[in-house]
Amino acid sequence: MKSFFFYDLETSGLSPRDSRIMQFAGQRTDMDLKPIGEPVNLLVKMTDDTLPSPGALLVTKITPQQTLSDGLSEAEFCEYVTNELFTEDTCATGYNSVRFDDEFMRYTFWRNFYDPYAWEWKDGRSRWDLLDVVRLTRALRPEGINWPYQEKEVIDKETGEKKIVEVATNRLELLTKLNGIEHTHAHDALADVYALIEVTKLIKTHQPKLFDYLYKMRDKREVVKLVNLDNKKPFVYASGRYSNKHNKTTVCFPLTAGRNGNVLVFDLRYNLDELLADEEDTLKKQGENNSSKLQKEIETREKSFFPIVKELCLNKCPAVAPISVLDSKADKQTGWEKISLTKEQIEENLKSLLAHPEFAERMREEIENRPEFPPSVDVDSALYDGFLTNEDSTLCNVIRNADANRLADFHPEFLDERLPELLLHYKAKNFPSALSEDETKEWEKYRLARLNRQLPGFQKEMEELQTRLDQGYDTTERGQKIDSFIMDELMLWYQNLQPNDY
Repeated sequence: MKSFFFYDLETSGLSPRDSRIMQFAGQRTDMDLKPIGEPVNLLVKMTDDTLPSPGALLVTKITPQQTLSDGLSEAEFCEYVTNELFTEDTCATGYNSVRFDDEFMRYTFWRNFYDPYAWEWKDGRSRWDLLDVVRLTRALRPEGINWPYQEKEVIDKETGEKKIVEVATNRLELLTKLNGIEHTHAHDALADVYALIEVTKLIKTHQPKLFDYLYKMRDKREVVKLVNLDNKKPFVYASGRYSNKHNKTTVCFPLTAGRNGNVLVFDLRYNLDELLADEEDTLKKQGENNSSKLQKEIETREKSFFPIVKELCLNKCPAVAPISVLDSKADKQTGWEKISLTKEQIEENLKSLLAHPEFAERMREEIENRPEFPPSVDVDSALYDGFLTNEDSTLCNVIRNADANRLADFHPEFLDERLPELLLHYKAKNFPSALSEDETKEWEKYRLARLNRQLPGFQKEMEELQTRLDQGYDTTERGQKIDSFIMDELMLWYQNLQPNDY
């Protein structure tokens, strides 16, 4: 039976490569969003090679000590979610999950010798991200739902003075509050899951056609039917990279091939002739006065084509729709009016774009020369450095099913040079009794090096929080309550991670 599994994570920081999952929560529902079974709420043990971000823990209120007391090891966690939660015909669903939660899951699976991708595509499995669904619903079909705003301090470009303006926001806790949905513990993973299910019900109830359409578009094969280079045509696209002023939504045109089979698209809100004229003017200034300031301005001009030119990732559930959806009228406004565009503007800007075929090749070369992922600092973060062979995948399966005794005597002949060290780390974190004396020394050397890389950021955050307390403030600059208990627990964690001669 097909089902959704709504899930959310609380983590030790923002980087999926370097931070770790601390809490996992979820609830399965049927396709009508009715709960199936009991909710899931797990802690995952923090490993002794990681210093959490103090700011992250002030939000989640979860300490490393609590995860050690009540949590599963990463290996146990991976086994449980694979066998019990991300099962056949399950659609893993979250809020900003494609770019955040899903990435944490991938890195966790990688570190524990699981396939990082099978959980999201194999045997009828899929994934869906409701954040862009909410964005497109707000932009084009907002009727029936109350949409929040929040105050933001900006600088007036004409006067240079600060002023407070209201800007659209799609923060989950504000959406729930404005629509009468109970959400008493925002940033607790399970509370956020319940809230997301209710927000999803709002969209399904008030805009069922859009809901069903975007559910279908989570499949990249469906996206390709609309966004491709063989039959180029304008389309509607909602993305976090676009302006809040227009509810993160615009009309784009497929420009050229991106990386990994993706597509570079051009935002037709802009006129390419005007953009190129602006660039030419900057280059002319450089010829007159070759200063470092102007060089910086040129580099900024070059980068400014992004996100006007943006890589649309076909497998990341993009919220796209045919341009015809803009013709529908509700609340006395067409979709064109809702996103502040006209057909005439799109036609004129498309004509300008097509008059410069060389621009597409220039953008293709630009994106190809950009590194897709930061360089890996160790094997734990080397997920995207390459795929495994069938032979190594078979060995990974043996490792996953081995206990400490078996692992102590298991020395596989890997083809991938990342895996021997990854196996050492896996044993150290999940089965330390399986380590030999030499392996223990090697792990300790790695562990301390990793902690030292994290230490400057950790100390800086702790010092900033202590300074705020010393100045008489009990909140961060962003209004987060500074919890002395959390800070004390973090200092104890840091001290306990030091070697015996500390």
